[in-house]
Amino acid sequence: MARDSSATKARLLDAALAEFATHGIAGARVDRIAEAAQANKRLIYVYYGNKEQLFDAVLQRALETGSESVPFDADDLPGYAGAIFDHLVERPPLMRLVLWKRLERPGGTATEEAAYEAKIAAVRKAQQAGRITAGMDAADLLAMVVATSQAWFGTVGGPAAGRPGGDWVPEQLARHRAAVVESVRRITAPPGTAS
Repeated sequence: MARDSSATKARLLDAALAEFATHGIAGARVDRIAEAAQANKRLIYVYYGNKEQLFDAVLQRALETGSESVPFDADDLPGYAGAIFDHLVERPPLMRLVLWKRLERPGGTATEEAAYEAKIAAVRKAQQAGRITAGMDAADLLAMVVATSQAWFGTVGGPAAGRPGGDWVPEQLARHRAAVVESVRRITAPPGTAS
C-alpha cells in the first residue's frame, strides 16, 4: 500500500506551524515537528529541504489561506479589517508566526511584496475616485488598516499572548471586532462623511 504523502505533508506543515509559532525559526526543532506530525524526521528533508525551507512552506501556505479567506476590497476596508480580525481569531498561532518572521527574517517575500503593492494600487484608485479618504498616502492608509486589524493579537490579554484558557468570551470578541471595524471606518471615510 502506497503511503499518502499529501496527508504526511499536511501533518508536517500543521506541526511546523505550531513549532515555529512557539519557538521561531532558530528555536524550532525538526525532531519535535516530526514527532508531533507522527512522521519520520527524514521526510522533512525529503519534502522541504531544510528547516528554513519548511518555514517558507508554512508561511506560503498561511499567506495562501489568508488571501483565500480574507478577500481584499479597497471599497470596504472596514469589512476587510473585520475579516482579518476573524481570520486571526480562528488561527491563534498565525500572528505569532508572523511576528517571528518579522523578527528573524525582516523584509517581505516577492509574493508578499507583490500582493501588498496590488492592494496599495487598489487603495490609491479608491482614493482617486473619492470612495475613501485621500488625506493619507495609500501605503500609510493600508498599513493603518492592517495594524488596526492585528492590534489585539499583540496586546496584553490578546489571544496571541497564550494565556491559560486563552479564548475570549463571545461578548468580548464581538466588542473588540466592532472596535476594529469602527476604527477603520473612521480613518478611511471620505471627507464629509458623517461620523
